[in-house]
Amino acid sequence: MNSTPVQPRVELSPGFEWDAQDAYLFDITGFEVSLSGILTAGSTDTAILREACRQAGVPNQLVEENLEAILHAMCNGVAERRHEMRVVPMPGVEEALRHLAARNKLLGVATGNLEMIGWIKIENAGLREWFRFGGFSDHFPIRSELIAQAAQKARDLAGHDATICVVGDTPRDIEAARANGLPVIAVATGRYTFDQLMHDRPDACATSLSDLMTHCGSRL
Repeated sequence: MNSTPVQPRVELSPGFEWDAQDAYLFDITGFEVSLSGILTAGSTDTAILREACRQAGVPNQLVEENLEAILHAMCNGVAERRHEMRVVPMPGVEEALRHLAARNKLLGVATGNLEMIGWIKIENAGLREWFRFGGFSDHFPIRSELIAQAAQKARDLAGHDATICVVGDTPRDIEAARANGLPVIAVATGRYTFDQLMHDRPDACATSLSDLMTHCGSRL
């Protein structure tokens, strides 16, 4: 394994202030499921389940007829083994959350997990105290729809004209933000490199949230 430190890099679009938005939607837990042949990064639990069943040859009709029961079983299984779950937050995420909270920003979660699983992961990462609401994949297997739901919750809490920013680590996060007309901060702490994320032209891109804060001289 290559242990060479990653050179800190940050790019911001002209005029974009990463910490000046009214609300933020974070997908910040670097916990990744490995399913051979299925792209899980940036996907949703329901979409992953459907694709896994398709590849296993399970008839789609059978999956849809039993989807609610399957998802319920997934949530119960995770809840029963929650203490075995290893969750790794993005580097610098707690410092970034503390900084934004000090500036009275509204903080929410927008993750492809089912709601019960998502909150368990956030709690296991020790970050639950920062978030007032969340958007999850229980009823929105398409990430752009999930982001739309979370953005609406943010507007309900912060006001109709609130500026909302997505924070994620995959091209799918960038795509979902763009589909909803939202600015996006991409952080290269997952499986995608800085250059790969920059290809989709996020409003801000950084090798880590720590690097983003250092580069911008944020007030801690």
